[in-house]
Amino acid sequence: MTAAALRADCARCAALCCVAFAFEPSADFAVRKDAGAPCPNLDGCGGCAIYRDRPERGFGGCVQYDCLGAGQRVVQETFCGRSWLQDPALLPPMLRAFDVMRRVHQSLALLAAARDAGLPDRRQREIARLVEALHTIARTAAEPGAARALPDLDRRIARFLASLRPHFTRASEL
Repeated sequence: MTAAALRADCARCAALCCVAFAFEPSADFAVRKDAGAPCPNLDGCGGCAIYRDRPERGFGGCVQYDCLGAGQRVVQETFCGRSWLQDPALLPPMLRAFDVMRRVHQSLALLAAARDAGLPDRRQREIARLVEALHTIARTAAEPGAARALPDLDRRIARFLASLRPHFTRASEL
C-alpha cells in the first residue's frame, strides 16, 4: 500500500465520515449528532456547506479527522463508485464497510511506518504477511464476516508491533 493510498481524497468519497460518527457539543463539534445520521452541514450533493469555515463554525474536529483513505476505498473499490447519496439503501452496508476499512487503514499506516524503519528482512516478511491479511479483509469489507475477522488480526498486529520495541530502543540508544 502506497502512502498516497493512505491519504484521504474526499472528492472520491461519499461523506462517510460525515455520517458514521456521533458527536456531542464540544470544542470540536458545535452540535449533537447520532452515529449513522448525516451531519446537518451536508449539502444535497454530499459536500460540506461550511467547508471553508469549519473551525470558525465549531467543527474543528472535522478538520482534524483523517480516514487515511478508507472512505474513498469503500466508495470506489467496495461499492464500485456507487453511493448512498444516490441510493439510500446503500448507507447501512457502506457504514459497516467504512468501519472495517477505517480500522484496516489505521493498521496499514502503522505497518507502513514499521516497514520504512529499516527492519531486518525477517521482520519485513512479517509485515508483508500482515499487510496481505489486512488486504484480504479489505476485499470483503462489506461482508458481515469482515468485522468478525478484525479482532484476531488486530491482536496479531499489536503483538508484532510490541515485539519491535527492542529494535527501536536499541536504535535510539545509538
